[in-house]
Amino acid sequence: MHAKAALIVTDTKTTTSTQRSLWFAAPFVLLVLVLLLALGTWQVKRLYWKEALMADIQQRIHAAPVPLSDIETLAASGGDIEYRTVALSGTFDHTKEQHFFATFQGQSGYYIYTPLRLSDGRTIFVNRGFVPYDMKEQAKRAAGEVSGVVSLEGLARARLAAKPSSLLPDNDRAKNIYYWKDLAAMTDSAGIEPGNVLPFFVDANDAPNPGGWPKGGVTLIDLPNNHLQYAITWYGLAAALVIVAGFAYVRGVRNSRE
Repeated sequence: MHAKAALIVTDTKTTTSTQRSLWFAAPFVLLVLVLLLALGTWQVKRLYWKEALMADIQQRIHAAPVPLSDIETLAASGGDIEYRTVALSGTFDHTKEQHFFATFQGQSGYYIYTPLRLSDGRTIFVNRGFVPYDMKEQAKRAAGEVSGVVSLEGLARARLAAKPSSLLPDNDRAKNIYYWKDLAAMTDSAGIEPGNVLPFFVDANDAPNPGGWPKGGVTLIDLPNNHLQYAITWYGLAAALVIVAGFAYVRGVRNSRE
């Protein structure tokens, strides 16, 4: 009789302990579930934002070119000038070109940033395109050093306010090798008065240059869009958590009744 009573007391304690464990675990499970759902929803919002951004960029790069003055006005007002098509004309000063280290179509080399002197006396740096590593010297691509007034089209590109990553090497101005687009340094190295340089760049389109170099149209528009995958992952983890918690609850209730 005493053994049976002791057993009942033990079972009661076990049941109570199981119920307490379930109640203590519930807030934690709920908190994690809310967090997972929030992360999934945030990724969905990011997905819509990224798709809208990509659509906007596609619209910009296929739009009719606008005058350079329109890009200036937009930049001065704080607007987004990235990837907007622009038409401009002027005279290149090839003696002051700057070399940006780059990889294009699997080949190492340089983007050639050349000052273009406008009719009003100001200057804008134009990324004329890519040359292979062994064609860094101008003498090896003399045919492409066009003279006189030229007209071109391209994409406006914003300047960088600072070095984008500490992992990038410092620009080597002594060797005329840039690892990030430092407009102030390029302007100083070229010996141009800063007040006479427009505060953005232009990437020339793929219109061929004499001799084939530089090769224009090098703008890379590669915006990774993995937000749907991330959203599915977070929502999947939330579903898994609900299933695991559900099984644990059912088993706990079943054990407490046995």
